[in-house]
Amino acid sequence: MSFDPRTSFGPDVAATYDDTLRGDEAAAVARLAELAGDGPALELAIGTGRIALPLAATGLRVDGVELSQAMIDQLRARPGGEALAVTRGDMAVVEMPDRYRLVYVVFNSLMNLVTQDEQVECVANAARHLTEDGVFVVENVVPDPVYGLRQDRGGVDQYVEAEHIGPDGITIEVGRFDRVTQRVDKCHVRLGGGGVRLDPLALRYIWPSELDLMARLAGLRLLARWGGWAGEPFDSRSLRHVSVYGRESRAR
Repeated sequence: MSFDPRTSFGPDVAATYDDTLRGDEAAAVARLAELAGDGPALELAIGTGRIALPLAATGLRVDGVELSQAMIDQLRARPGGEALAVTRGDMAVVEMPDRYRLVYVVFNSLMNLVTQDEQVECVANAARHLTEDGVFVVENVVPDPVYGLRQDRGGVDQYVEAEHIGPDGITIEVGRFDRVTQRVDKCHVRLGGGGVRLDPLALRYIWPSELDLMARLAGLRLLARWGGWAGEPFDSRSLRHVSVYGRESRAR
């Protein structure tokens, strides 16, 4: 499957990206505001501003990096969106002039970088943008229970999940994954009165322990890990994690 984030997060996806909120946005904003202190903060893959806009509404300065122009356009159209400084670019390599008390990437967006090298670069880039006392926060799924990584079908690992079933139509997610590269190629298929809509996407899933090693390569150490934004314990049943990293001097 061919994947280009600039087209996979195009106008159609951007226009409906926030139609179904997860319900933990307030908890995420509260946690990030606490970690940011006086700021400033930088969101990598800021998207439509789902988190950045309410975080900025607390009085914190929030800058952003985003590759998709369609997502930036959607952010700009929202109340307060014009006030945010957003740089269009690749979050793995973009260089911002400032340093930040908080750099964060949420909602599995680190996995939009589809090779390990790109993800390592991104974590290192985040570390370069931190102040000495700054923290890097990652929210990400735990891949094993999410993707069901033992579903061999005739030598191919794949899955089908019913996301929505209703009188207006159905939405299913169909995906294949490669255990060697940890790449997932998937497509959200929407079937309804308006016809068929396909939203393809490629990701590279990351284990929490692998992310910890990426952080160590960047000179960071794990300071805290929760199972959610409200500080839920992280354990073997957790479906996601919120991980906080700081410079090695902070971890001592």
